[in-house]
Amino acid sequence: MNTRKLGDSDLNAPPLCLGSNVFGWTIDEKTSFAILDALVAAGFNFIDTADMYSTWVPGHKGGESETIIGNWMKRMGNRSKVIIATKVGKEMGPNDKGLSKAYIFRAVERSLERLQTDYIDLYQSHADDANTPIEETLEAYAELIKQGKVRAIGASNYTAELLAAALDASERHGYPRYESLQPHYNLYERAGYEAALEPLCLVKGLSVIPYFSLASGFLTGKYRSESDLSKSPRGQGVKKYLNERGLRILAALDQVAREHHSTPGKVALAWLLARPGITAPIASATSVEQLHDLIGATNLTLDRQSIEILNQASAWSAATAV
Repeated sequence: MNTRKLGDSDLNAPPLCLGSNVFGWTIDEKTSFAILDALVAAGFNFIDTADMYSTWVPGHKGGESETIIGNWMKRMGNRSKVIIATKVGKEMGPNDKGLSKAYIFRAVERSLERLQTDYIDLYQSHADDANTPIEETLEAYAELIKQGKVRAIGASNYTAELLAAALDASERHGYPRYESLQPHYNLYERAGYEAALEPLCLVKGLSVIPYFSLASGFLTGKYRSESDLSKSPRGQGVKKYLNERGLRILAALDQVAREHHSTPGKVALAWLLARPGITAPIASATSVEQLHDLIGATNLTLDRQSIEILNQASAWSAATAV
């Protein structure tokens, strides 16, 4: 397998990252274990999580996903063979959020405990914290890297302006820099990333690991009408895609999938992998069968004509990038 370097770090990742936001939410620990087992059996080892997964579920406090991954690694004894990416910053409680030095130090210990490990491979700022200077956040990460608790850092949900400011601060003060960006990016959601973030990441050599790579399942073709929305707990989240542009994208995915004897979901991920700067799309699976379909996308190489068909169907204007 061809791995891809994460920025200038010493981490080399496979071309697919397993999203674990569904762990402890739509699938239980047993099913999560089966998916993780299948992932490593297929030669993949990149797993993305966050401390706040899954606070949105009634009765959950957050940390459910990290806990399941920690239990799995303990059972397998394979910590050194997997790349664990987690995040900090989003609200876990009334006084538990943000990117202040004090909070990051508290949050990382909690994540390490849940993951049952003494280090995190990629620790990511989950969102901007307007109340904390960028330098304070980066200083905290510098100390964690020095202590061996974090190997590399990344940013998620950052604007191009904020990301550029953070990279500049790292260079000026000698702090570790964000080596990766985790944006909301897929064949439907293009403008927000491509307008300003993509050129910045290419110039600075940052790796990009987009989330919602399949637009919450919409790009698999599973949801083609409002009557399909009840198929999954995530169904209502794709209602916004059921418009003229969304259906045009599905038609293009169907066309390219037929020509490549593939599936719309595989094609959508292969399109991402063909974009410059993309290291590993993040996608979640609720069954081993779904996981195998995701992995299959890494073996699909789209020709120029297929990419152009998809580009035209999903074309965006400068007005939508604002």
